[in-house]
Amino acid sequence: MGAEAASALPQTCCPTVWIWPGEALYAGPSLNLAPHSGSVWCFAIGIDGPLTVTTPDGTTREGTSVLIPPRLTHQLVCLGRGLVSCYLEPTSARAEACRHKMSGWIGEIGVGHPAEQRLRFTPADDESASGWLDLAAPAAQRTIDPRIAAAARRIREDPATTVPSSELAAEAGLSESRFLHLFRDELGTSLRRYRIWVRLVHAGTAIAAGANMTEAAMKSGFASPSHLSDRFKTTFGLSASRLLATGLKVKTP
Repeated sequence: MGAEAASALPQTCCPTVWIWPGEALYAGPSLNLAPHSGSVWCFAIGIDGPLTVTTPDGTTREGTSVLIPPRLTHQLVCLGRGLVSCYLEPTSARAEACRHKMSGWIGEIGVGHPAEQRLRFTPADDESASGWLDLAAPAAQRTIDPRIAAAARRIREDPATTVPSSELAAEAGLSESRFLHLFRDELGTSLRRYRIWVRLVHAGTAIAAGANMTEAAMKSGFASPSHLSDRFKTTFGLSASRLLATGLKVKTP
């Protein structure tokens, strides 16, 4: 282990989440995550030990860095004391850049980021968190179908409103079935899962601004605090209340 990684380890006892539009970064201790299926790409680095990813078929992959695609049920285990992970919206150029950086694939799991040794540090502030994200997933230009980009943008602009897929399809000039198929092809996740992701990011931003779980749920389009908590656990592998109980700091740079 390099001196840089070793010096960062004590910071992992105080977990922190940074939230940007369409992106989130977690730095902190391993939280014994339950099996879960995310709505977006998840890239993770083990700070002082490798990570393992186990899928329902019993297959386990191990590596210092792993990239997990949307909709894949998995259990992520940190064999060291801490990790840093980022969640990348499928519409983003960062997700595409991170995918292309992985040196190998074991099934659907990407392994071997070329900068993994340089990424084995715990961001301590907004600047280092942004630097970590830029190194892991540079924001290169990416072009997606403009009809799907417009639909995704409408969801992001008003996450609390459930716009029917039929209405989004009509605006795109597509049949509903073709729209849903194209949405999944372009973003790598379904419309339903994408909507959940946008709402979770919106809820996290509300909590960072001082809202409680009830207020965050209402502002983000969840039916209740329990609905928000259930979706959070399904997406991240632990409950929001359990994560907040660790003394988590939520930042919106």
